[in-house]
Amino acid sequence: MAERNPSTRTPPASTMASIADEFDYKLDHVKTTSVSSGDIDKTFRSSCIDLVSAALGGKVLAFSDQWFAEAANLLTPTAPIHQPGKMVYTGAWFDGWETRRHNADFDWVVIRLGVASGTVEGIEIDTAFFTGNYAPAISVEGCFSASDDDVVSWQGGRGKWETILGVEECGPSQRFGWKLAAPSGKAYTHVRLNMYPDGGIARFRLFGHAVPVFPDDKNAVFDLAAAQNGGVAVSCSDQHFGTKDNLLLPGRGKDMGDGWETKRTRGKDHVDWAIIKLGAPGYVHKFVADTAHYRGNFPQKVAIQALAWKGQGEPDDKDAAWQEVVAPTKMGPDAEHELASSDDKTAFTHVKLVMIPDGGVKRLRAFGKRAV
Repeated sequence: MAERNPSTRTPPASTMASIADEFDYKLDHVKTTSVSSGDIDKTFRSSCIDLVSAALGGKVLAFSDQWFAEAANLLTPTAPIHQPGKMVYTGAWFDGWETRRHNADFDWVVIRLGVASGTVEGIEIDTAFFTGNYAPAISVEGCFSASDDDVVSWQGGRGKWETILGVEECGPSQRFGWKLAAPSGKAYTHVRLNMYPDGGIARFRLFGHAVPVFPDDKNAVFDLAAAQNGGVAVSCSDQHFGTKDNLLLPGRGKDMGDGWETKRTRGKDHVDWAIIKLGAPGYVHKFVADTAHYRGNFPQKVAIQALAWKGQGEPDDKDAAWQEVVAPTKMGPDAEHELASSDDKTAFTHVKLVMIPDGGVKRLRAFGKRAV
């Protein structure tokens, strides 16, 4: 999404300090690097997942107020939309979370992560289409708790919250990103987004890594690619209609919009691809390529390659170590296709889904055992 209001991108430090000083509830200072609107996706999406996305299972548990717009909208995985002139009982309709005016303290929303727990690398706040009613500043806290009830009982109080992101200023109708300079590595189950003092936020993204709970049985077979098990879609050739991250989400989705879909191509011998880093190195014996909801735009065929990566960073699509484990196989519409792996003896770290020539795949599963 393009930067909507570049002039507000860098707030004065003195202004941020004054906002934080207005409130009795103090947070620790956390050193961060500001990420520009245009760089948020490339900074986080190739190595992290959105830990609070509703598509992953993130859920709002409690909030101080949601008079104008529901807090659950914060976790919607798609970009905010604008419907100027649309009015509802409470006033103008907004795609986000908006609270009453004249709050004396700060508004807050408690969220349970969509994974068992996760570590945090960065945060995005999007105030899209909130102009005269945006949140002036925010902060983020986290905790590790087995009890939703305990976390909710803290309401807007101190509880056992730890600072993830200190008070940071926001502006109107723009994406704001912060990368933690020194991620703590602490695992969190819940976060609280605080808004000072009130207003509106369209989307909240918490970028990081799932800390999966693997089966105790070392021979247990499970989906090594699932985002909830630590899988990450690290790169792809194209994602014009649907992002690569959707491949690893739970369930079969709700429509064509929550899968991976590329643009139409005309060239001879074209293929599209997506590279997935498995949640743990493992022996994969079966893949499932699901074309749910893709009825006139599924790929003609798919193939799958895999490798055991020992290099720095992530492998690219042309690395010589890729080996074919599923030969090109014909696909059909709106169906789960089970694909046996030709090599279940090698502990692979990454797999590459290849669509021939293009199209849409809803989910990719990689069933196997962890290499332990």
